[in-house]
Amino acid sequence: MSLKIVPGETKIGWIGVGVMGSSMCGHLIDKGFSATVYTRTKSKADALLAKGATWAATPKEVAQQSDVVFAIVGFPSDVREVMLGADGALAGCKAGNVLVDMTTSEPSLAVEIAEAAGAQGVASVDAPVSGGDVGAREARLSIMIGGDKAVVDALQPCWEAMGKTIVYQGPAGAGQHTKMVNQTLIASNMIGVCEALLYAHQAGLDLETVMQSVGSGAAGSWSLANLGPRIIANNFDPGFFVEHFIKDMGIALDEAKRMQLALPGLALAHQLYIALQAQGHGRDGTHALQLALSSLAGVDWKGR
Repeated sequence: MSLKIVPGETKIGWIGVGVMGSSMCGHLIDKGFSATVYTRTKSKADALLAKGATWAATPKEVAQQSDVVFAIVGFPSDVREVMLGADGALAGCKAGNVLVDMTTSEPSLAVEIAEAAGAQGVASVDAPVSGGDVGAREARLSIMIGGDKAVVDALQPCWEAMGKTIVYQGPAGAGQHTKMVNQTLIASNMIGVCEALLYAHQAGLDLETVMQSVGSGAAGSWSLANLGPRIIANNFDPGFFVEHFIKDMGIALDEAKRMQLALPGLALAHQLYIALQAQGHGRDGTHALQLALSSLAGVDWKGR
C-alpha cells in the first residue's frame, strides 16, 4: 500500500475523546491536519470542535470523511463496535484507508481487525500508548506499534505529533503485546510506590522530604515521580482509570495463561485493584491503589 501523509491534505478521523484522546487529536489538528471526530458524548468533543474539527454521528461517518481513522476508546468490546460494527469505521472505509487503534486492547482482536481490513484493501495498525493524561497533553507518549512496516513509517508525522518514544514492534498484535509488557511493569511498581508511601506515613516521616531522597536513585520510577506527589496531595483524579487498568491486567493474564506463564505479581496487583474498584474507585486514577492498601492496613489516608 502506497501512503503519503501530509498535514493540510491528509484527512484524519478520531473516535473517542476521553482523558487522553482529546489531547492527542488536538495535537494533530495543531499540526495542520483536518479532523472529523466522534464520541459517545458529543459535549466531550467541544474543545476539538472549537479548534475546527467536524462532528460525525457514527464511526462509519468518520471513516467516510477520512483517509486515516484513529480510535482510543475503553474496552475491547468498544474497539470491536467502533471498528467492526455495522456503523463502525471499517464499514465506511474505502481501499487505501488506514485504521489505527490506540486503545489498549486484545492482541487477538488487533489481528482480527487487520485481517478484516485487509480483505477490503484497508490497512490496520495497533498502536497503544503509555504516558497517561500528562503524556497526552504534552505530546510525550510512548507509542508501541504493530502492523505493516511501510504503513507505520508513512504515519510518522502523526506519531511525532503525539509522542516522543515511537517504536515499531512487529506485525499486527505486536503493539498490543508490548503494551501488556508495559502494564505488567506498572502493576507491581504501583504496589511498591503505594506501600512505600504508606510506610513513610506510619513512620511519621515528611512524605515530600522522603521523596527528595528516594525519587532520584535506584528506587525512582515514572510512577513515583509523577503519581507520588498526587498520592501525597490526596488527589486521585484519573490520569488513567482504575477500571481500564483492571481490563488491561485481565488481558495480560489471559495472554499469560494461553502461553502457560505464571505471573503471580501481576495476579496479586489485579486482585488488589479489583478490591479498589469494589470500594467505589473504578473511575479514579490508578494511584488510588493507595486507598485500598491503606484500608487493608486500617490507616485513614490523608496524605500530607
